[in-house]
Amino acid sequence: MKKTLYSLMLSDDVVRAVDALAHRMGTNRSALVNQILAEYTDMVTPERRVQDIFRQIGEILGADSDLVPFVAPNATTMSMKSSLQYRYRPTVKYSVELYRDREGAMGELAVVFRTQSQELLDAMGGFFRLWKEVEDELVAAYHATPVEYALYPGRFTRSLELAGRRDYATADVAAAISAYVRLFDRLMKGYLAGNMAPRDVEAEYLDWLRAGNVIL
Repeated sequence: MKKTLYSLMLSDDVVRAVDALAHRMGTNRSALVNQILAEYTDMVTPERRVQDIFRQIGEILGADSDLVPFVAPNATTMSMKSSLQYRYRPTVKYSVELYRDREGAMGELAVVFRTQSQELLDAMGGFFRLWKEVEDELVAAYHATPVEYALYPGRFTRSLELAGRRDYATADVAAAISAYVRLFDRLMKGYLAGNMAPRDVEAEYLDWLRAGNVIL
């Protein structure tokens, strides 16, 4: 959304109150004034749309005992924490970032993990590579632009973009991301626990698609 510089006459007391509130919310004066005016006129800004998506993801996943969502006010990233079914039950964090202004992907999913176990690191790396292979086989053709993947020490990332039309409602975006993270979390846990072979992961993903879930 294009932004233009405007000059406003405001009282010093109002500016002090706005600055104090902006500081508490982790934003700045201009962004807060823009947000207040947008809400007052019932206009959905990119920032408000991101917050609405995150709020709905939190509501969807809030009842899920396996995923604990968290989002800070006015942030463009929300996180979800999950415990792996692996020996000492290490935790993994999912981080969803949505872009306010974009020309390509709408955001990125990051899977962040910390462990001293080389065995677990190798197993997780194996799952991430398997995940890309499965998606290359099942969903890559539905995307107008290639999905971007990256694997770093302790971090796996994947770009997010709804396949097909680009005018999905906020609720649809929130539901699609929530369902995708749940699928990823469930299949990763099953794989790491030794309950799923690669063919099982692919079969479960295919069943998920056949159930009508939106392709990401």
